[in-house]
Amino acid sequence: MQMMLRLLAVFGVALACSTQPVRAQVTDPNAAFTNEVIVAQLPGRSISALVTHRPGVTKFAHAIALFPGSPGYINLRVEDGEIRFGLRGNFLIRARRHFLEDGFLTAVIDAPSDHQVSFWHSYRASDRYGEDVKAVVDAVAKKFGALDWTFIGTSEGSVSAVHAARMVAPPARRVALTSSLVTPSFAGSGVRVSDVKQIIIPVLWAHHRDDPCSYTQYSRVKQYAEETKTPLVTVTGAGNVRGNPCDAFTQHGFVGMEIKTIKAILSWIRSGKVPADVSE
Repeated sequence: MQMMLRLLAVFGVALACSTQPVRAQVTDPNAAFTNEVIVAQLPGRSISALVTHRPGVTKFAHAIALFPGSPGYINLRVEDGEIRFGLRGNFLIRARRHFLEDGFLTAVIDAPSDHQVSFWHSYRASDRYGEDVKAVVDAVAKKFGALDWTFIGTSEGSVSAVHAARMVAPPARRVALTSSLVTPSFAGSGVRVSDVKQIIIPVLWAHHRDDPCSYTQYSRVKQYAEETKTPLVTVTGAGNVRGNPCDAFTQHGFVGMEIKTIKAILSWIRSGKVPADVSE
């Protein structure tokens, strides 16, 4: 009987251990594609890009530079042979594989090495930031050849995309602004109409009608589009919304509507024609 109790006690411990919650391994579907880090060296600093494309493809016609949201720096690096970076849940980073049609690659643009924390809007508007972005774009082109570049920013990354497009055209041919930050924040002024008016290449806005973030109001973006006479694609619908209003898995990050939103942007890239609004 005593032996039986000992066996039951051991079994009970084992059973208790087996029912403890286990953290599931999260698999990034973008890992199924080819990913590599390209670094441009400049005096006193560097700037890196995470390049993603379909496996086995060697010829490319289009490149899409992706500028992620707050805080804008991802500390992109290679450690022990593994690519490491932050902001994996960001709309543009998590959904970048959906841009990879035939002949396309994406390049997630990190902040320069000396602005991995102090990535203020005033710096993004500076001539030096234009030099930094131009350097990493040229480094990508050096490896993959002449490319038709589109710049895309989301949330606070729209600030980076606006200024990069203003200063790095060419080679940038067009810029898309998604979930744009149009209200000043602690980091700076956000996107201003005066900045957009300085861009000499085509501009497209894509914004969720129900974006809950107080810094990225749909009504103000619509006003900006009207003032600058640039087209706006309005997105409606969502799926599995979660998190705080300005988080990446709300309507602010086009959750549940990522593919349709990206397909609309891609059609604009290929045809130059303003796509229809996006809905479920």
